[in-house]
Amino acid sequence: MEEDRSGRWPAVRWLSRQTDGLAGLAVAAALAVGCGVAPSVAESGQAAGRQAGQQAGQPVGLLRPGSAAGMSGGAGASLHGANAGSGTTLVYIGQEGGQIQALRLDTAQGRLSVLGTVAELPRPRWAVSDPQRGLLYVASDAQGQPGKVLAYAVQPETGALSKLNELGAGGAGTTHLALDPVSRTLLAANFGGGSAVSLAIKPDGGLEELVSSRQAIGSGPHRRQASPHAHGVTLDPSGRFALVPDLGADRVFVYPFDRATHRLAADDGVTPRSFPVAPGSGPRRVLFSPQGQSAYVLDELSADVLVAGWNEVAGTLTLRQTVPISSEGFQGAKSSAEMVLTPDGRFLVVADRGEHTLVVFRTDPATGQLAFVQRLPAGGDRPWNLALDPGGRWLLVANQQSNTVNLFSLDAATGRITDTGQSVASAAPLSITFYP
Repeated sequence: MEEDRSGRWPAVRWLSRQTDGLAGLAVAAALAVGCGVAPSVAESGQAAGRQAGQQAGQPVGLLRPGSAAGMSGGAGASLHGANAGSGTTLVYIGQEGGQIQALRLDTAQGRLSVLGTVAELPRPRWAVSDPQRGLLYVASDAQGQPGKVLAYAVQPETGALSKLNELGAGGAGTTHLALDPVSRTLLAANFGGGSAVSLAIKPDGGLEELVSSRQAIGSGPHRRQASPHAHGVTLDPSGRFALVPDLGADRVFVYPFDRATHRLAADDGVTPRSFPVAPGSGPRRVLFSPQGQSAYVLDELSADVLVAGWNEVAGTLTLRQTVPISSEGFQGAKSSAEMVLTPDGRFLVVADRGEHTLVVFRTDPATGQLAFVQRLPAGGDRPWNLALDPGGRWLLVANQQSNTVNLFSLDAATGRITDTGQSVASAAPLSITFYP
């Protein structure tokens, strides 16, 4: 299939023709319900949304409004119209109960609005977007069942999603994704089985097939480390290696990646190279500096960040620094959850579930080493995930236990974060994905 000049896949163009009018009516009527307008008007809009969904193959009628009463922070968090405007971006929130919630962030004014529920699926743990192609890929972790990945076309004007297809992820507990748009490959980490897999993407954006799977080995001293648990997957800046932090094995596995064949490979076909961490650390995530010379490894169980040098030729990590996340003297259970780098790579922000805090570090441009900047409350309980908007000005935090998504501002010059006081209600949020 051919792309049009807008860069959207044919499936997205078709969806736009089929649903623009009907989905818009459904959204307007849904918003009317949130504002107390007569139910008959809303019902007609919901019916139109269901009709549009039937035409496109996925119920657009799932787009249910957020309640203004379910948000805090004054006018900035009020319910706005669903249509996209200049200086706005869509945000998708994966929720523990099996929903994807759509928000819109006004990046000029710093205002959050709730669009509604746009998809229902078992435990959406992670999502990655491909705005150039109008796509969203979601990892679904149905506990006790094999994990899967779902592909959706995005309707930018409303935030509605149209399911293209789904594919088994080759293991249990699919928890994290990485997209390589160059080769049209999706990489997935399966926490339950301790494997990393690669999936090829069709020309229309749907998922084609599971191409390769690599199984980790190892264990650790912590009660959660009886077996391997792949907790993340990150492609290095060269696109030649996939790094998989494994919480159970206390290692970051490094798999060569072949863009031409979409395959992950072990060095000798059997044994993968790996970077060991201290016993009981439980590595969860890996990030690279913009220059690609430094890597950051977030350890969940020991609540620290490892700064490592990255050799993109050999595909090896060399430890430079270990930085604790918890405050001095903290005696509770340690549990780091997520980290993000600012677009310029000058600051690293970490979510610490153990103390319900956010911690900011300044990075050294030469070595990547970290210096403490700030610690502040996360605005709620158990900050499970966080994400910076593409401009690096606004930080969203998913507080899973207190059922809120909170908005913070970030000073690009100092790296310091300020709680805006705005939050939206979200049922046990697990992941945050910006589009674009």
